[in-house]
Formats: sequence, structure tokens, C-alpha cells
Amino acid sequence: MKTVDVIGLPVAAINYDQAVEWVFEKTRLADRAYGVEAASTHVLALAKKDQQFKETMDAFSLICPDGMPVLWSVNRALPDEEKLSDRVYGPTLMLKTIAASEGQKDLKHFFLGGSESTLEKLQSRFTKENPGAKIVGTYSPPFRDWSDEDLKEILIKIKESGANLIWVGLGCPKQEIWIAKHLDKLPAGCYFGIGAAFAFHAGEIDQAPPLMQKIGLEWAYRLLKEPKRLWKRYFVFNSLFIYYTITYNLFKP
Repeated sequence: MKTVDVIGLPVAAINYDQAVEWVFEKTRLADRAYGVEAASTHVLALAKKDQQFKETMDAFSLICPDGMPVLWSVNRALPDEEKLSDRVYGPTLMLKTIAASEGQKDLKHFFLGGSESTLEKLQSRFTKENPGAKIVGTYSPPFRDWSDEDLKEILIKIKESGANLIWVGLGCPKQEIWIAKHLDKLPAGCYFGIGAAFAFHAGEIDQAPPLMQKIGLEWAYRLLKEPKRLWKRYFVFNSLFIYYTITYNLFKP
């Protein structure tokens, strides 16, 4: 797989079909746990700013270009014939992966994170839309720092379910840190840092219109919807991404 160095992280030059194919291949190997991330500007800027988070992201086996500015950065480094026509947006990757797993008895999904009501809505939606996909477990973890006992309970639930495609919706950077920290203990399979996808697919948060997504303004739509929660992420980390992109490319060896 070809990757492009985007301010210090290897972002895959990959489309949805290739990402799903990669995920299924690694899942079927059943040799270990793999971290999969759809990386936004927030993730990349945070990894550049914070060395500990950079080490977290280094543990991930596949980093896809989620945000449009990330896609543009990848495409700048590719010849015309290899440029990507679209990003690999985390919520859409989730939809496509679950849809592609229909009828595949060896592929089993688990949803970790969110409230009980969110997980119930998710399970109801995917059971209706993708009846041939195997949703074998969900878990709404306690809203506090997790103890060793909490971790054991989560690992037991995943293992007993037989799941090998585990969608982790704890919010960034908590979900990435949790996946990376416990990769050596987690049951074999692919673990996705999936952010707001749970809330989107459960119908609790509106996604930006396709045109706003296409021109890189999804952040503005979400900021209008959740200004108190998201203002720092978008204003600080979008600005940092631009700054790091300029300086990294100027002084890269």
C-alpha cells in the first residue's frame, strides 16, 4: 500500500474499496489486533503537536485520509494518474464495511462506546438496512476513567462475542489512545477509531450536506451545530494543520 507523509504520519493513498479490502484481509488473518483510523486534520495536527499522541498514532496499521484537507495533502504528493477522487470518511467507511460484510459469516461487528440508547438505535438501523451483516455485540462503557476491572470486562465481552470488526466510538483522542494502549491485549481483529459516526448513524447529529463536505466545509457546519464543544478543535487544530503543513513542507529534509 502506498502512503504519503502528511506532517509526520503515513496516510494511505487509498479509496473506500481498497480500505474495505485491506480490513477484510487483515481481519481474516486473525493473527493480531490492528488499529484503523480515518484521520482528520484534528488527528494529524494533534499528532504533530503532541509527541505522546504521535506515538499513539504510530501504533495504527492503517491511517486513511478522512478530512478533505488531508485528501488534498495526499493528492499533492501523487502523480496525476494516482490521485484520489474522494476521501475515506470514517462514517462512510463504517457504512461500506458493514454493507460489504453482508453474508460473510466470518466477519462480525461489535460497537464499543456511546450511550445505551445510541447503541440501540445503531443496532436497529444496521439490522434493518444490512440484515445479512452480523452485529454480535455492543457495550456502553461507564462515563469515567476505566479501571482494570472495566478493561477486563470489555475484553471479555469482545472475545465472547466472537467479533473481529470492532467500532470504537469514544471520541478523539480517547478512542485512539485506548486502542493503541491495549493493542497487545485485544482479541484479534480490526479496531476502528470512529469518532462521531455512532451519533451520525443513530440520527442524533446531522451530517453536513454533501456539497459542504466536498469543498472542505464540513467543519463549519458542525461548528454551527455544536459551537461550545467544537470551537477549540476547529479553530485551533485547523489553524495548526495549515501552519504545520506549510512549515513541514518548507523544512522537510
